Amino acid sequence: MTQIIVLPHVELCPDGAVIEAAPGTSVCDALLGNDIEIEHACEKSCACTTCHVIVREGFESLAEAEELEEDLLDKAWGLEPKSRLSCQALVGKVPLVIEIPKYTINMVKEGHSKK
Repeated sequence: MTQIIVLPHVELCPDGAVIEAAPGTSVCDALLGNDIEIEHACEKSCACTTCHVIVREGFESLAEAEELEEDLLDKAWGLEPKSRLSCQALVGKVPLVIEIPKYTINMVKEGHSKK
């Protein structure tokens, strides 16, 4: 198992968290599996930017982002050089420190019906 340190996020994880994930698990699935409800409006299909995270430590251990992910990241709020879509970033054997940005761009908030 690989350790993921999640830095505090005012809404999703106010105190931060330390979680474990099996190598090959997406960062998004690891977060969701540990009750950190990161948005994932496209159902983790690499079609939006709502699961954007910044990898503060361990970034080099991740496989390179594919072109589609890179194109989508260009639209993410708060993009940084070590940004990734958590649905596409697979945990390896190196511990990660991630930050969930304060804001996300989500045209249709998952789990909410239109009224």
